[in-house]
Amino acid sequence: MSAAVVVASRVARHRGRFAPSPTGPLHFGSLVAALASYCDARAAGGEWLVRIEDVDEPRSRAGAESAILDALTRYGFAWDGPVVRQSERSAEYEQALARLRTIGAVYPCVCTRRELEVAPFGAAGERVYPGTCRNGVASERMPRAQRVRVDATSIAFVDRLQGPQRQDLARDVGDFVVRRADGLFAYQLAVVVDDALQGVTTIVRGADLLASTPRQIFLQQLLGLPTPEYLHVPVAINRAGEKLSKQTHARPLPDDPVPPLLAAWRFLDQRMPDGRPDSASAFLAWAVHAWSRARLPPVAMLPAPRDH
Repeated sequence: MSAAVVVASRVARHRGRFAPSPTGPLHFGSLVAALASYCDARAAGGEWLVRIEDVDEPRSRAGAESAILDALTRYGFAWDGPVVRQSERSAEYEQALARLRTIGAVYPCVCTRRELEVAPFGAAGERVYPGTCRNGVASERMPRAQRVRVDATSIAFVDRLQGPQRQDLARDVGDFVVRRADGLFAYQLAVVVDDALQGVTTIVRGADLLASTPRQIFLQQLLGLPTPEYLHVPVAINRAGEKLSKQTHARPLPDDPVPPLLAAWRFLDQRMPDGRPDSASAFLAWAVHAWSRARLPPVAMLPAPRDH
């Protein structure tokens, strides 16, 4: 990795981040993640960064980034430093992939999505790659993606809310993609490089990403990067039991920020203020001091309030 990555990764001060994808406006589920990460960072006297995760460029929507940043500002969130965009980091991702090639950790894969539809599902809820291309590909087929070898690797870590976690990568995931068939870098590689470049020390995000964390730790180990602390908060779901997202048509955050902020605070099972705050910024100033990780509900998914 570059010297910039090495230097940034040595930052010792608490540094958190919020990293939305510009696929649509922020919604209640996004607000829960932003509020938890913001309060956790500020309560520790640390920095809070905003990163736009647009590595999946075909899914990005025109105007979504500005709408996200406007909503964060309207809801009282103030971030440190410039906003970073994954679409501007291709050179850094390429360098990381080259490093993985140098140590023999990646190989080309020709498998199509249809060919992998017969693969069994693992404990992570995804199809386990059967290793079809591990020992080479037929000369008449063009490589489509790059996969990282996991071998018999077991990754263990302690989540600050969910407790001890362990995943057998070979059994539960298999060799996973770090560069997609369309040439774009995979989220798993991009997020590892981003967090190292920005010196992120603590990651607070939704529990739907808990199963991805061992893959990210594995890449950190391969690339010689530090592993941040992780805290995965409950994820808001709709009445159908689906995670609130743009894909499940979650409603955008309303213009008045205080009621949704209070609802998100209640969702996180935090101590409520005595009265209604005068503004979003006033609420956040109070919330930072009232933040209690010990009060967080340690369940992966919770229903969202009915009015959001």
